[in-house]
Amino acid sequence: MAYHVYVIELDSEVRRSGRFQKANPRMTIALPCLYVGQTAKSPAARFRQHLSGGRLSNSFVKRYGRRLLPDLYRKYNPIPTRKDALELEKYLAEILRAAGHGVWTN
Repeated sequence: MAYHVYVIELDSEVRRSGRFQKANPRMTIALPCLYVGQTAKSPAARFRQHLSGGRLSNSFVKRYGRRLLPDLYRKYNPIPTRKDALELEKYLAEILRAAGHGVWTN
């Protein structure tokens, strides 16, 4: 089984969320807000799952998810283990946040 990291662009309205602001005190207004995740599914299947709701959906993605951004994650996939995918999810979120993006991840 292979794993994947993925990045979803979030609508700029997510900036109004206090939780999102607290997690991203240095976000740059000119850059898009993002969600970073990892999955054993394809990124497209996981994005559809977020949008459909349910217990496996992230509320920010369900409400503000716009589109996948494969240019930001394609080079990392596939990933051999879930442990590696979790570590890469955290790493990718950190570098995108350091670049000035508002980022949400689990």
